[in-house]
Amino acid sequence: MSHYLSLMVTSKKDSRPAIVWFRRDLRLTDQAALGAAVASGAPVLPVFVLDDGKAGAWKAGGAARWWLHHSLTQLHAVLRHHGTGLVLRRGDSAEVILALAKEVDACAIHTGILPEPWERAADDAVAKHLKGTDCAFHRHPTVLLHDPDTITTQAGKPFGVFTPFANAFLRGVPIGTPVPAPKRIKGADLPASEDISDWALRPTITWDAQFADAWVPGEAGAAATLDRFLDEAVNGYDVGRNAVSKAGSSSLSPFLHWGEISPTQVWAATLHTDHPHTAGPVAYRRELIWREFAAHVLWHHPTVPEEPLRPEFKAFRWRRDPRALKAWQRGQTGVPIVDAGMRQLWSIGWMHNRVRMITASYLVKHLLVPWEDGQAWFWETLVDADLGNNSVNWQWVAGCGADAAPFFRIFNPVLQGTKFDPDGDYVRRWVPELTKLDTRFIHEPWAAPNTALAAAGIILGKTYPKPMIDLAEGRARALAALRDTGGKRADQLV
Repeated sequence: MSHYLSLMVTSKKDSRPAIVWFRRDLRLTDQAALGAAVASGAPVLPVFVLDDGKAGAWKAGGAARWWLHHSLTQLHAVLRHHGTGLVLRRGDSAEVILALAKEVDACAIHTGILPEPWERAADDAVAKHLKGTDCAFHRHPTVLLHDPDTITTQAGKPFGVFTPFANAFLRGVPIGTPVPAPKRIKGADLPASEDISDWALRPTITWDAQFADAWVPGEAGAAATLDRFLDEAVNGYDVGRNAVSKAGSSSLSPFLHWGEISPTQVWAATLHTDHPHTAGPVAYRRELIWREFAAHVLWHHPTVPEEPLRPEFKAFRWRRDPRALKAWQRGQTGVPIVDAGMRQLWSIGWMHNRVRMITASYLVKHLLVPWEDGQAWFWETLVDADLGNNSVNWQWVAGCGADAAPFFRIFNPVLQGTKFDPDGDYVRRWVPELTKLDTRFIHEPWAAPNTALAAAGIILGKTYPKPMIDLAEGRARALAALRDTGGKRADQLV
């Protein structure tokens, strides 16, 4: 081929756009799919597809859709600043991406690797269709630190227990250096885009009124949240993460879920603190590894959102109790730490992780309501609702999943509240009916003498609910149900 002809071919190829298919990686920094497209020299065409069909019951819930609206709005603005914009389309994601590639005569499609079953199915459909064509399909690591197919047990199987997984992860996963955002993006001519306002992602009933006070979705909000965590909380994270009334957690979970910050960025940031290998940063990095573990489990067990990993729990005698479920959802169980958590969730789309465990344990053990019902409510109301984390953590609490806590380990919400909210500040913030109650009784108002209740303006059963069930009775009932599960004894289910 002559030099002149080579230049002509290169020029023609470079004029064809490279599509960057954004999904849960809504950022420019350390975004491998975007970086590869920019490095190719082709004009870049960023696109996001809203596909509610393939996800079925697991399409983004109400709180997550609020977040997505604002995150996409921010991403479009940042892309505009860098020389391009964001094309929005709706429909079957594989079909939409393939149609768009044909529409613009794309030379390549770059996207991230996601663990959700429907995302993997879409990838397979796109790859199959493009095989043998002159449009390449490239998948990049954008949301996880590890490739779920590369970490296995010595027997070559996926991990089902966290500690061995964490050890293998620390031994075998090289974590690179975060890549800066491109200074400028050579943008392609943008085809027609839908208007995000037509997607109606924000709720029509303004139950999200407090969300904007609590969160700033987008890459800039993620960076600011990480900076606050590094400045104020990471060094004491190992202890502070359990103090439910304090700002001891990172609050990065929704930003990580939507990919407004990469796990590589967060991991690297904890290594650049003054004391990166002390208990706080080490404990936080272990939480990042748990996130990888949840994705690992989902990758290898795609039915984990619907089915218990431990088959004996298919016979467990759950109680379908709409009344109990509704009281739990509304924070009206009569157990203060549980009600505080559920009201925090409804108010800001997020709940402290320690309280997530307490509220979940109360639902599935004291009330014997199926874990799937709790999982579905969290999916609808959490801004950080993540299929891997949500399903694996609910099964962990219910004792039926990977590395699960045995079912007979039942949290006592009074003891948990006393230990992790000793002054009752968390309860008083989210359950104002109890504001004036003496701290001695803040986590068990039913134990307060009538004089203490009267002084606080509380009438149990009227101004604040009586407990739905006696805690000792609920525990005994849960253990009885466990003994009846498939004829298994408690010690056989550990």
